[in-house]
Amino acid sequence: MKTIKGPALFLAQFAGDEAPFNSWDAITKWAADCGYKGVQVPSWDGRLFGLDQAAVSKDYCDEWKGQAAANGIEVTELSTHLQGQLVAVHPAYDEAFDGFAAEAVQGNPKARQEWAVDQVKKALSASKNLGLTEMATFSGALAWPYVYPWPQRPAGLVEQAFDELAKRWVPILNHAEENGVDVCYEIHPGEDLHDGVTYEMFLERTGNHDRACMLYDPSHYVLQCLDYLDHIDIYKDRIRMFHVKDAEFDPTGRQGVYGGFQSWVDRAGRFRSLGDGQVDFKSIFAKMAANDFDGWAVVEWECALKHPEDGAREGAEFVKDHIIRVTEHAFDDFADGGADAATNARMMGID
Repeated sequence: MKTIKGPALFLAQFAGDEAPFNSWDAITKWAADCGYKGVQVPSWDGRLFGLDQAAVSKDYCDEWKGQAAANGIEVTELSTHLQGQLVAVHPAYDEAFDGFAAEAVQGNPKARQEWAVDQVKKALSASKNLGLTEMATFSGALAWPYVYPWPQRPAGLVEQAFDELAKRWVPILNHAEENGVDVCYEIHPGEDLHDGVTYEMFLERTGNHDRACMLYDPSHYVLQCLDYLDHIDIYKDRIRMFHVKDAEFDPTGRQGVYGGFQSWVDRAGRFRSLGDGQVDFKSIFAKMAANDFDGWAVVEWECALKHPEDGAREGAEFVKDHIIRVTEHAFDDFADGGADAATNARMMGID
């Protein structure tokens, strides 16, 4: 068994144009003051990180990482959620996702997709230069608009979509292999990889690629009524990252999983700050410890009600209280009478 590292904080929801959220030095000092030991970094945010430099310069990475260390913070992983989303975009979402890309490629889906692939590869190279072994991302989606089978899906549509998705990702996964970094797909609605079945469909098409791993976030499973504890045991060998995020699902006679197009506050399923939702984190942390997960417990704050800074500070304490420092010996070792092969044989009546 292994003790999970943490607490860490995903900075994507906190980076901004006002201090202390607008510079790397200031935001890492703030995170440490909140009680965090590590941060997960959005690779697209130039206020915090220079992706182009990091991909080619270990000196830059050492200096950047050293500044965080001086503030008491370790860099846990890089995130390419936004760039990964653009690796595969259905035309229905072209305009909605265009803002994720550099201005030079907006309005040009082919150029945008090439830019996204390059960005993800750069983040993998940067991860190696930083000494990191995991990177977070989204898979993107070609089949998502057809998630509900009405009108009836044409035969082969989903299979062809997953064939194409794997075709786009395999070269990236190969680059990950060259750099010794696991690509951890956050299993998330809006992505073609949104549950265990779809992850397996993708994994099979990559040739069960060693670097095609998972980011586990139970909040997304609560909202789709999936057994998030069983999921850990099924995919324990592929789960390499962990977002600690809470959620609640309270269906009514008026709405359920689909939420009736309501805002986050008014949906039956909504994200909550840690401890305010329904996720059984005691069981999750126990399973993670028993399954030898040795990564970071990373708080991802998303709540429609609570102020983010309150959620961040409370989240650090919440994770500290849930991390299990695993035992180095069995509780009944005091009663160990010793044994050898001859003793075992006599106890079983074997000559």
